[in-house]
Amino acid sequence: MRIHRVGAVAAVMGLFWAISSPVSGHELQSVNVTGQTQQQPPPVAASEGRVGGDELRTRPILRTGEVMETVPGLIATQHSGSGKANQYFLRGFNLDHGTDFNTSVDGMPVNMPTHGHGQGYTDINFLIPEMIDDVYYRKGPYYAGVGDFSGAGSVDIRTRTRAEGQRLKLTAGGDDYYRALFYGGSEVGEGDLVYALESQTYNGPWEDISEDVEKYNGLLRYGWNQGDTRYTTTVMAYSNRWNSADQIPQRAVRSGLIDELGSLDEDAGGESERYSLSLSWSNPRHQGTVYAIDYGLNLWSNFTYFLDDPVNGDEFEQVDQRGVYGGEVAFNNDLRLAGMPVTGRWGLRLRHDDIRDVGLFSSAGRQRIGTVRRDEVSQTAAGVFGSLEFQLAERWRATAGLRYDHYYFDVNDRAGINENGVDLSANSGNADDGIVSPKFSLVWLASEQAEYYLSSGFGFHSNDARGTTIEVDPLDGSAADKVDPLVRSRGEELGARFYPARNLEMSLALWQLRLDSELLFVGDAGNTEAGRPSLRRGVEFNVFYNPTDWLSLDLELAATRARYRDDEPGEGDYVEGAPNRVIGAGAHYHSGHWFGGYRIRHLGPRPLDSFSDQESSSTTIQNVKAGWRGGDWELAVEVLNLADSGDHDIDYFYASRLQGEPAAGVEDLHYHPILPRTWRLSVQRAF
Repeated sequence: MRIHRVGAVAAVMGLFWAISSPVSGHELQSVNVTGQTQQQPPPVAASEGRVGGDELRTRPILRTGEVMETVPGLIATQHSGSGKANQYFLRGFNLDHGTDFNTSVDGMPVNMPTHGHGQGYTDINFLIPEMIDDVYYRKGPYYAGVGDFSGAGSVDIRTRTRAEGQRLKLTAGGDDYYRALFYGGSEVGEGDLVYALESQTYNGPWEDISEDVEKYNGLLRYGWNQGDTRYTTTVMAYSNRWNSADQIPQRAVRSGLIDELGSLDEDAGGESERYSLSLSWSNPRHQGTVYAIDYGLNLWSNFTYFLDDPVNGDEFEQVDQRGVYGGEVAFNNDLRLAGMPVTGRWGLRLRHDDIRDVGLFSSAGRQRIGTVRRDEVSQTAAGVFGSLEFQLAERWRATAGLRYDHYYFDVNDRAGINENGVDLSANSGNADDGIVSPKFSLVWLASEQAEYYLSSGFGFHSNDARGTTIEVDPLDGSAADKVDPLVRSRGEELGARFYPARNLEMSLALWQLRLDSELLFVGDAGNTEAGRPSLRRGVEFNVFYNPTDWLSLDLELAATRARYRDDEPGEGDYVEGAPNRVIGAGAHYHSGHWFGGYRIRHLGPRPLDSFSDQESSSTTIQNVKAGWRGGDWELAVEVLNLADSGDHDIDYFYASRLQGEPAAGVEDLHYHPILPRTWRLSVQRAF
């Protein structure tokens, strides 16, 4: 796999240099970018919005995953190495690595169903932040065009489709952080060429391991017009390998066995790759995308140390190798019903995941010593959706939508008799299911200063295909209960947007979300657990203010209450991992030659068990960026974790066993620290 990745990246690099011709410095003052022309429907909820690429380029970020924090109220954390998908929090959800939050990039889905590590796994490390043009976010399940993993909301990231000139950006920082980025574009023939190539290495601050990150990203895009239709074809390539410092038990730090930057298993880490080819088109009447994605992940972890295997340790490998093929087409129609102007939007979506290998293996020193479960899965999803937007009166607008999705799962066991002596052939089989999701919104444009929204809708998330056909538990061979293939959610929101003064926007949203079951495939154990139904309620308040043409300010406040809706003997009613508050604020400036940004974000405490007897600490972190542009040059410095906070990035509470401890292990807090304060210096030149 390593040879395959490097070869692909080298080929892309060679192509970039072959097609890019230097231009003289006086011809290029900036990289001018415009996004793909695509009609955006009017908002149906107060909690949706857009963030432009210009803000991203002044926003200080530690990891690529923090691009997602442009969504107000969303927090991106990390409990492992720099190549693993981030862990996300939004609207009272511990979203794990993406469950219940739909993510797409240029019309391609990012969430991975039936994934080796976690359902809905969302890894955006293949993105190059400088190439992002827009981030569209929509909270809640109120949108007919969004299907799977839509309970908490969705985000649609659009990358650059046009650029002029070319640039080379070099970055160096603490802990041996080095990054090189070459990007730009030009007119070629009758169209526009955009290209980018990124290389990154990083060792990290850890005491006993080097992360040894080797990350490569490439993007090549060509867009052209044919009549009133804009076509865009895109190639993306990503490869990464890394070592990990995973979460550590609190008692190991307090006893002096390790410090907060230490590890108990130095073999954790992973390798991942993603290659994609897509074609998109857009005109006033219809838009569409077709794509093909090749994806792979090998991930080594050890969270319990010597609890299950006191001799070899509890290290395990998770594998996911798949091809993803699909597309979507959407149509727009303006008509009149009973003399009333109506805008119709409808479309079709098809996705097929050819999962060649998805498995869980016992390992030691990154070498497999046993198989817990291994499968081949074919999963096909088809959806049809439509909505009608009614102009009820001059200031009243209503939208009614309907969506139908159908899923087919085919699971084939590849393990036979596993390391526990369990014959897993009975877990082969197939299943299918369909679900209808109605949507509705009502908008009142009360004045030029106030808009009011009432939004409601049903959403869903798919469950891991292996849970829909399971018969025997891979751990002990006992009978296992199948899970529902599709799990419904229902959300409501009452919101408002206010424009009390020039360049000042405020939004307020009161919302609730019911989830029929917090179903989850436990990749670390190879089985499926069905959680109880839950109810989340919350309030969000956001402020966006541009006091001058060179300064923008924002504030986001979110409070949530998350509880289970039924009683279960021996269990409490708190939803584990659900944050009760999120606070964020920032500033962005650009005046003359100077630019920069400041961010502070706070993640409140989370219950770590259903009684909330164990609770995480809160986390606060500050980042700052300042820079100068002049002529063909740009200089910037970032200070990340400005106050050198010692808070935790993530907390868990479970049993683990260190050498010499009782066989049953010890229940303890396990956490991953925020990276200590670090700095990065970037130099960029146009040529």
